Amino acid sequence: MGKTRTKIVTSEEGGIEKKTTKEKKKRHIGDAKIYINSKFNNTLISLTDDKGNVLAWSSSGHAGLKNTKKGTPFAGTKAMEVLLEKIKNFSIDKMEVYIKGVGAGRESALRVLFSKDFNITKVEDITPIPFGGPTKPKPRRV
Repeated sequence: MGKTRTKIVTSEEGGIEKKTTKEKKKRHIGDAKIYINSKFNNTLISLTDDKGNVLAWSSSGHAGLKNTKKGTPFAGTKAMEVLLEKIKNFSIDKMEVYIKGVGAGRESALRVLFSKDFNITKVEDITPIPFGGPTKPKPRRV
C-alpha cells in the first residue's frame, strides 16, 4: 500500500517512544469524466474513469440536504464540494465534464469545479432534446 513513516518521540520522563503513521498513496487515473445530472428535485454527480467505471459519486441528498432544498443551486454546490473532497486522493491528468438535465444545480456545480485547478479539456451538454414529438391524433370522421 503506502509508505510507513516512523517517528521517534521523547517524552517528558525521558523515555523514547516510536510512533508509526501510514501515508496514503494517490491513485493515478489518466483521463476522468465527471457527469452532472441535474434534475428539478436533485443533483447527481459521478466521477468515472475513461472506461466508464464509477470511482466516486455524490448527490444533494448525500451532501446532507433534504426535501425541496435538494433542487437549489446551493445543493449543486454542496454536492460538488463533497465529491471533490472524496477525490483528493486521486491523481487526475485530464478531465471531461458532461452536463445533463435542466435543474438549478448544474451551473453552480460547474462553477465550483472551475474554481479548483483541474485540467478540464471538454465541457459538453448531453441533455436529450426531443425531435419529431408525439404523433397527431387521426382526423375526426363525421
